[in-house]
Amino acid sequence: MMLSFQSLLVLALVSLSLALPSPPVKRSFKIVREANPNFKRLEGHKRSAGAGTRALIYAHRKYSVSLPAGLLESMKNGAVGGTTGAWVVKGEARNKAKGSHGAASARPVALASGATAAPVVAITNGSSTGTVVATPVNGDVEYISNVNIGGQVIPMDFDTGSSDLWVFNTQLASASQQGHTVYDSSNSTTFEEITGATYSISYGDGSGSAGNVGTDTVNIGGVTVTSQAIEMATAVSTSFIDDTDSNGLVGLAFSTLNTVTPTQQKTFFDNAMTSGTLADNVFTADLRKNEAGAYEFGTIDATRFNGNMVWAAVNTTNGFWQFSSQSFSVAGSNGTITEGQAIADTGTSLMLANAAVINGYYSMVSGAVSDAQVGGVTFPCNTTLPDLQIDVGGNMATVRGDDLNFAPVDAAGTTCFGGLQVIDSDLQIYGDIMFKSQFVAFNGANNSLGFAPHSS
Repeated sequence: MMLSFQSLLVLALVSLSLALPSPPVKRSFKIVREANPNFKRLEGHKRSAGAGTRALIYAHRKYSVSLPAGLLESMKNGAVGGTTGAWVVKGEARNKAKGSHGAASARPVALASGATAAPVVAITNGSSTGTVVATPVNGDVEYISNVNIGGQVIPMDFDTGSSDLWVFNTQLASASQQGHTVYDSSNSTTFEEITGATYSISYGDGSGSAGNVGTDTVNIGGVTVTSQAIEMATAVSTSFIDDTDSNGLVGLAFSTLNTVTPTQQKTFFDNAMTSGTLADNVFTADLRKNEAGAYEFGTIDATRFNGNMVWAAVNTTNGFWQFSSQSFSVAGSNGTITEGQAIADTGTSLMLANAAVINGYYSMVSGAVSDAQVGGVTFPCNTTLPDLQIDVGGNMATVRGDDLNFAPVDAAGTTCFGGLQVIDSDLQIYGDIMFKSQFVAFNGANNSLGFAPHSS
């Protein structure tokens, strides 16, 4: 039986030596909140401890998972910085809009016994393929790509963990638009209002947006969808206002999570598939560490990965790209994950896993501690991190140790925040940390996910 996160909080961290022995010997590691006496928050530094803490809080809120005590305390103590939960409507604060991205009732449902995923992508009658650059910003906190909406190019964040395409636009107060590229529906000859339609979506740390809805022509990398639902924010949280690199989100989970009412709308990918636009009913995410990658629609580019792609069956019940993940391995030591399910989410910066994975991994990391000041696991920045092998639908995928170092937490750059953190949920969230090691294909033809190591 899996221990609760609260139970883990009272266990002691023991036997962490200064260096890993060779061959590696597994030490004991338990998730305990220990204060870092050398911690000093870096004001205005987006890759400080605040970035890691914010990313962790964001993921918990996004998937309606209660904040653990240490993480909650970090938020109260100001480690995250700012007032990310405040919403702004015409320049005034208001309560968070009702509604969420749909995860509140999400509960992992086991795949049918013997379920498999065929690696074949069905060919449609379409011929379109398109590639758009995915540019990392703020130390890989997010990846930004250009989206053409009604002839206007808007840099946006692609999110495979939600299903709304919403955008900063001219309906927002001038202060909210400051520094952003905004969409102006009056400058589009293809825009049409959907009378009475509204949306309201909440993501992390109270952040989100709400507004009204229309349709317009959307082109991503050369793939065009006409009459795509465009959700135009009239209220946004301050965290999105402060993030001037992104001007909205493109949701790429399944359309059952879309928040538009009274009539739910389809995602860009679902519309492209049903219209027969794509050459293949697939899109891929090639996200790189500290360098530009790409999203590609309609094809799988074999030059972007090494070896053979392995495939995982996707359970669509909860609207996510969800798959079984029941085992892991670190430095030759194997472990199991009780009720292991995970989702592939480009909209989450970190990799959030079961406590068994966290304890098993960080027991192999010299100097790793669970730091109450930042609300997560930290370690000396000069530590060489081991690789993590994680089960994806019955096959093992490697997350490189170097990719598991997320960000420094002090001015001297001596202590770093782990890209692998715990989540007290049966649903694990494999975010950008995993994508930086693995090229991932999202197959809409047969609801499967393909994984392969990045090409160099």
